[in-house]
Amino acid sequence: MTVAHETEMHRREADFHDEWALTTPLDQILVRECFEAPTALENRFILGQMGPLRGKKILDIGAGLGESSVYFALQGALVTAVDISPRMIETTVRLGERHGVTIHGLVSVGEDLRLPADEFDLVYIANTIHHVQDRRRLLEQISRTLRAGGRFFSIDPIAYNPIINVYRRMATQTRTEDESPLTVMDLRLAGRYFKNVRHREFWLSSLLLFIKYYLVDRVHPNEDRYWKRILRETTATLWWWLPLRSVDSVLTRVPLLRYLSWNMVMWGTKE
Repeated sequence: MTVAHETEMHRREADFHDEWALTTPLDQILVRECFEAPTALENRFILGQMGPLRGKKILDIGAGLGESSVYFALQGALVTAVDISPRMIETTVRLGERHGVTIHGLVSVGEDLRLPADEFDLVYIANTIHHVQDRRRLLEQISRTLRAGGRFFSIDPIAYNPIINVYRRMATQTRTEDESPLTVMDLRLAGRYFKNVRHREFWLSSLLLFIKYYLVDRVHPNEDRYWKRILRETTATLWWWLPLRSVDSVLTRVPLLRYLSWNMVMWGTKE
């Protein structure tokens, strides 16, 4: 990729996410639900792996609207939020103020972080790696900013699920054109920069919820972001879906089949 091409891609990403931030009222941003809703499968898992957060220094790369940054701060963490979008960072800082916590915000691309080395205990990067073309540089930056023994946690869609691939082709207004879901090659790449890289997949049979949104609720993917819509669900509305979540706890551990899931959580440790 040429420098000019990368710069143009970064501009498109920043513009898209600036518009998203400008059109999202603070009172509609779901903070606790992002980690505590019955559909917040990935984040509930990550919290269990992270352990107590009080006093930990956390770098949130691709912070978006700020749900994760604010949630971590509410648990007592010292949080630095990074995003390519100036408006997203403004929203994140304001969201923190609304919830009574302080977030340090930085506008930056993930491939070139202007942050000290060996600074953070944890790096959290959700739905961001698949927006980045030069993933080698991104992983280098994550490793550089982590202290020895520090850990990273990521969430991203996987490339192989046919339902999600159809959904992505339909959701032309709610995602950016430069995205590319993760493959097994990304797992291998992460192994070059971190030890004990592991992964866990989520959403296989439970993806019937997306089909319900489209066929039963008649919500087009361009009308509402399904991955945000799921956070408004409750155990009462999901009575039919909860058994599928239990089934997936088995199916997503089956070799090869697991790669047909929607999302993958990946984590590892800096030596």
